[in-house]
Order: sequence, then C-alpha cells, then structure tokens
Amino acid sequence: MGFPEQFCEIYRKYIKRDGAEELLSYMLSAGSDFFTAPASTRFHGNYEGGLCEHSINVYHNLKEYLERPYTKKLFSNEYSDESIAIVSLLHDLCKMNCYKTSYRNTKNEAGQWIKVPYFEFDDNLPYGHGEKSVYIISGFMKLTREEAFAIRYHMGFSTTDDPRNVGKAFEMYPLAFALSVADMEASYYLEETK
Repeated sequence: MGFPEQFCEIYRKYIKRDGAEELLSYMLSAGSDFFTAPASTRFHGNYEGGLCEHSINVYHNLKEYLERPYTKKLFSNEYSDESIAIVSLLHDLCKMNCYKTSYRNTKNEAGQWIKVPYFEFDDNLPYGHGEKSVYIISGFMKLTREEAFAIRYHMGFSTTDDPRNVGKAFEMYPLAFALSVADMEASYYLEETK
C-alpha cells in the first residue's frame, strides 16, 4: 500500500468530526497537490510525495511517543486517536500548493549541460506555517484548543517566533511539545534528502 492509501486509511479510520470528509475530499481534489507535493525544497522529503510520507511518519512517531510509559506519566494526558491523527496528519497542510517544479542547468557525468528539475517554494497564501495549517483545517472542521496549539507550534524553537510563546505553548499544551518531537524525529532521522 502506497503512502496516499495509508494516509486515507488512517484518516478515515480515526477522523470522524463534522467536515472531516469534506477536508479529505479537498485534499484529494485537483485543487490540491497534497499527495504529490514534496515536504521541502532542499531538506527532508524533497521529492514527489514527500509531504504525504512525512505526515504518515509523524503520525507513527507521535503515537509511539505518547505510548511511552514515561511520557504518559509526565504528561498525564490521554489523547484520543482522533486528536493524534488530526495533529500529525494535518500539521503541514500549509505546504499544499506551495512547491512548483522549475528547471536549472547542471553538468552530467560527461560534462554536458542538461536541464534538471527541482522544487521551488511559491506560497500564494503567505499566512505563516503552523497558523496557516490551522486556518486551512478550520475552514472545514473545528479543532480543540490543544490541537490548534499543537499544529501552530509544531516547529518548536526552530521558528522565528518569540521563544517565550513557544515555551509557554509547550508548557500549557503537552501535545504541542509531543508533536514537535515527532515532527523533528521524522524530519531528521526517517526521511531522505534527494
């Protein structure tokens, strides 16, 4: 089973909220490139389908992280399968329709110039990163406050946000910290850069 099929299976199994099916329909439509988009231009998942693959990796990482006995004791929170699926599968919706294929000249092994494709970032809805994902999701279904904060701050301290806000969000909403850890683990240890 490919990544798009895995994504849809997890999504439909756990996300039952009003508007969830409409959001998935949009993601599957011709108006969205979610399932073919890269996750980045130069780093993890910088290849076709990288965004979908990354979202699934984050889902599995988050589930495993939240199941650790120490994490359960430390957070003392139980998160529903639905919340886990929502924040992990949808945290990077902000990257939909932002990567365009361009071409550049480079030399091949024989020293001849050839055109090679690469992805460039072109965001027509520059609403930030995590906040843009929250904005897109909220157009289809309601998020809990903790889900919204988790998605908003999933980049952790690697953003240009005021570090005090990131720290406060992590303190108030452990799911935000957990999602950030799951995202970094997927980005740095599971996914290739091509």
